[in-house]
Amino acid sequence: MTDTPAPAIGQIWQDNDPRAGERLIWIERTDDTHAQVRQVALTPAGEPVPLPGVRRTRIRLDRFRPTSTGYRYVSPA
Repeated sequence: MTDTPAPAIGQIWQDNDPRAGERLIWIERTDDTHAQVRQVALTPAGEPVPLPGVRRTRIRLDRFRPTSTGYRYVSPA
């Protein structure tokens, strides 16, 4: 099992909440306590494409961990 990296700009994470389905988010920026993210879809080449009409969201950095209410690391962008 691989270690979960610290959240960083450009990374892609997936929401673990089963109500979110396959929601993927891309980290646009971070500060000391939060990350600003945007929901994305992945192209067949694995490139993130922001979904139109979806607002940016701020998420606490401590939620970026693989728990039922957190997020799991997918890949660097």
